[in-house]
Amino acid sequence: MTLTLGVIGIDHRHIYGQLAHMLDRGCRCAGWWTDGAPQPLDGFIERFPNIPRVPDRHMLLEDPDIDMILIADIPDRRADLAIEAMRAGKEVMSDKPGCTTLEQLDRLRACVAETGRIWSIDFSERFEVPAVTRAAELITEGAIGQVVQTVGLGPHRLNRATRPDWFFEPARYGGILTDIASHQLDQFLYLTGSEDAEILAATIGNFANPGDPGLEDFGEILLRSDRAQGYIRVDWYTPDALPTWGDGRLTILGTKGTIELRKYVDVAGRPGTDHLFLTNGTRCEHINAADASLPYFDRLIADVRDRTETAMGQAHCFKVMELALTAQAQAIRRGALA
Repeated sequence: MTLTLGVIGIDHRHIYGQLAHMLDRGCRCAGWWTDGAPQPLDGFIERFPNIPRVPDRHMLLEDPDIDMILIADIPDRRADLAIEAMRAGKEVMSDKPGCTTLEQLDRLRACVAETGRIWSIDFSERFEVPAVTRAAELITEGAIGQVVQTVGLGPHRLNRATRPDWFFEPARYGGILTDIASHQLDQFLYLTGSEDAEILAATIGNFANPGDPGLEDFGEILLRSDRAQGYIRVDWYTPDALPTWGDGRLTILGTKGTIELRKYVDVAGRPGTDHLFLTNGTRCEHINAADASLPYFDRLIADVRDRTETAMGQAHCFKVMELALTAQAQAIRRGALA
């Protein structure tokens, strides 16, 4: 099955990966709409020069040939756009976070129940990272035994000069735990096989940017499920000397071994991305996982065709955002936020 896509909102650069991966799998894009001229506009046009811009998003919503809408608008607008799309008979792939309030999440749940449409979030730090696929395969093979803890680190580069005004308004971006930490919450649930979890403690802070009081530049979460424990740290402190936007890491502790991922860079000097380090009773090695598959996009296409949930369970998608929003709401405020 080949899907016809429409794009609504290109306010975040994640739209590049969302659309490119779907096009690589044979989908076609009928058009795109965005409000005004957001920062990623020039890059989007450069990457997708042959896709037309339409003057009104309703042209995409009312097009009977369009199967799925991709959304990367300003975070606080994504839920309403997704609901609008699902009520127009479209499936939805949203950038993270898929919503910014628990009230929005409740309305999304109700809309999915009402329409039977798919609301999926492209958690790119899993779905666009081959090393995570390989780690999951190793866990399934029993390479590290039972997973009892994950430690997910999500540092990002601030690039302050290029950030739009909404980036410094928590009500617009949802807060650092709602936004960035949703990635690590997704990975915790997925890799530990957990359906639910409890937020034990959460912190948000502004330690390096007191002149931007709306910016949360640090966040952490301590959580547990009935199967495992987890710790998450996210921040906007990536130093300029690092050759990429962040040294994203994931450590998976099992009863018989450990997997560590350095997703985007190995500061020890190995070239490339997707570095996996495996240690167990018989192996202690570095694995180049860059050639592992990215099954999310193929599975999502199949889910539209077969009305299945192989790419990501709908309940899982809801639960990730519920946990992120809950952690954000109960977080202790530190530094310039206190």
